[in-house]
Amino acid sequence: MVHEDRPDAPPHAAARRHHPGPEPLHQHRRLAMLRRVLNDDSLPLRARVAAALVLLYAQPVSRIVRLTINDVTDDETTLTVQLADPPSPLPDPIADLMRAYIRSRQHLPYGSSRSSQWLFPGRQPGQPMNPVSLQVHLSEIGVPPQRGRASAIRHLVLQAPALVIAKALDYHDKTTTRLITEAGGTWSRYAPGDH
Repeated sequence: MVHEDRPDAPPHAAARRHHPGPEPLHQHRRLAMLRRVLNDDSLPLRARVAAALVLLYAQPVSRIVRLTINDVTDDETTLTVQLADPPSPLPDPIADLMRAYIRSRQHLPYGSSRSSQWLFPGRQPGQPMNPVSLQVHLSEIGVPPQRGRASAIRHLVLQAPALVIAKALDYHDKTTTRLITEAGGTWSRYAPGDH
């Protein structure tokens, strides 16, 4: 038996080790962050919207920056975001935040950003915001993107079957199944299909 922490272990032994993701936030901490994002008007609107997508829908910043204006649909009653198929509805407080953010895009400092189809346009014409830049913005407002996302997805897989969450949020079903097992959820024995 090879112990990976031994100095004489083969170099490929460390590659086989399972690296769990970042330690998720406690549920009450995640919800406190979400409340602050929704209510603190002193925070930048772009960061507030991105933080809500991380903390509520477990979206990685690399996916958030790839969203376009066309991924947001507003019929004046329901606002949805195309995270997967079908689109995900945003609850009213977050929908209101998204509406305000979309209206505010007319005041972006870069002219090319105002006409961009990216929901989070970057400084370079026609390019989305750099994911690292968005991570920095989130960290500056006190939202650790990876830990917030880990907390959100673990909470979601405890509420519904892993396959349902995977389809709704465009995650791989093996990822959500692993997370539900790690979180000790009861949905791990869910049999998908018509019942």
